[in-house]
Amino acid sequence: MQKTVNIQNKKARFQYEILDKYTAGIVLTGTEIKSIRSSKASIAESFCEFNDKGELFVVNMTVEEYKYGTHYNHRPKAVRKLLLNKKELKKLKKEMDVKGVAIIPLRLFTNEKGLAKLVISLAKGKKLYDKRETIKDRDNKRNLDRIKKDFR
Repeated sequence: MQKTVNIQNKKARFQYEILDKYTAGIVLTGTEIKSIRSSKASIAESFCEFNDKGELFVVNMTVEEYKYGTHYNHRPKAVRKLLLNKKELKKLKKEMDVKGVAIIPLRLFTNEKGLAKLVISLAKGKKLYDKRETIKDRDNKRNLDRIKKDFR
């Protein structure tokens, strides 16, 4: 039994307001999936965009070169195609026409079959005051938990 991989984009929830989530498959080569299964990937700076044909691609996703790969190794920052239903792609394309909306990856994981999946999200960028509000809420929750712990 293989271990499951769970790579998250921690900055995404702070910088964006999440509107809708989708789970997409990724078209990968042999050395790319081997690197992902050994948790050698990053989706921190990545985003998704459509090409002329209406296909969705993830850009700036870093998958390190496979340690034991030879001249068949992949490029670390290659553009990778995402697999979604036509209905989902049309809906995302329509939503992308709205100004200020982006598609960002939230989580890269492997399922029980060992296939790599990417949870993508339709997101709207937060303003500076929203980010401050998030920080304030996080600090208040932390202080409340600290007080509860001391009370017990």
